[in-house]
Amino acid sequence: MSWLGIYSLNAEPNFRCRWHENERPALRIAGLFAGIGGFELGLGRSGHDAAVFCEFDTAAQAVLRHRFPDVEVAPDVRHLRDLPEDISIITAGFPCQDLSSSGLKKGLDGTRSSLVAEVFRILEAKRVEWVLIENVHFMLHLNKGAGIREIADNLERLGYNWAYRVLDTNAFGLPQRRRRVFVLASMTHDPRDVILSDDAPLDEPIMPRIDRPIGFYWTEGTYATGLADDAIPPLKGGSTIGIPSPPAILMPDGRVGTPDIRDAERLQGFDADWTIASNEAHRPSLRWRLVGNAVSVNAAAWIGKKLRMPQPYSALDDLPVVDGKTWPNAAWSINGRRHVSRASTRPIRLQAPSLQAFLQHDLKPLSEKATSGFLKRARKGNLRFPVGFLEALEANLERVDV
Repeated sequence: MSWLGIYSLNAEPNFRCRWHENERPALRIAGLFAGIGGFELGLGRSGHDAAVFCEFDTAAQAVLRHRFPDVEVAPDVRHLRDLPEDISIITAGFPCQDLSSSGLKKGLDGTRSSLVAEVFRILEAKRVEWVLIENVHFMLHLNKGAGIREIADNLERLGYNWAYRVLDTNAFGLPQRRRRVFVLASMTHDPRDVILSDDAPLDEPIMPRIDRPIGFYWTEGTYATGLADDAIPPLKGGSTIGIPSPPAILMPDGRVGTPDIRDAERLQGFDADWTIASNEAHRPSLRWRLVGNAVSVNAAAWIGKKLRMPQPYSALDDLPVVDGKTWPNAAWSINGRRHVSRASTRPIRLQAPSLQAFLQHDLKPLSEKATSGFLKRARKGNLRFPVGFLEALEANLERVDV
């Protein structure tokens, strides 16, 4: 059975569905690189329970201790030696700074992203039932997919079957276009039945129109813009100008601004003010980095439900993965044999509300400097923009100048 049609705009946030028979037991979670708890909050909506966190960032630690007061927070994965005996799943949204298109592009040899090796060190000492890893989509393309290849090699070396899939946060009812790779591995179960077995692809992409909100990266403009129709582009922990910054939105009435941090948290599936505890010891602006680096809660919630209620995956027509080429958006390996999957980035089709209706707080007007800088870069580049888009930004700039 497909999940298409089970969800609606009025669905409960824990993604309850019709199935109740033969549910698998809930899992005990060790959250490595836990951030602000996106994985664990999402998985918790299906009854899975966090037993321990590991997180280096002190601002994120403050959030975890505030939101999960009964869960131990270990400060450094490199010093983690033992996990509780009852751990059945390790989650790891490991650092993306060396893997993202706007980052250092050093791959898993980089100082930050190389920390994923700690996951495999821990698995050497203690095999667990499931492993769930998340990172940026660009990992599949950087250095011909060297990052995903190294993860796959290590999982297979440790005896795990794996499946991965690029998931778009927009598919789970949130007006954010955010594609991330989720790798699921197990020694005892077929991970394809969890992460690949549902599919609800869109027929064709929707081109942005100025009569609907358009999200874009005001920090870019020369080589990329992140244009998103009636949505924002992915929230990020950094930018090409070196600061954590929210994307901008052009509204149909011509206003241009950035969303409030509370709406940014909601765009990731958290409650508003989820990261408020980080204000006590850190600059409030750091909340943007915490939210941008987080795992989207709604995507994790879907995976959590599928871990309880997997569905058989059909591998008909799946072709072998060819090394040396860019890796596909979905693939799997059973007993070391790797195949491409036809699964799309949208396992379900939960319609996201209009961005304008979703936002609960006023936009912060984009400054004259920021708008002018974007327009200058856009005019120098060769990127294509929706009809009337740049003209609308210029008109808004004239209003700001007055």
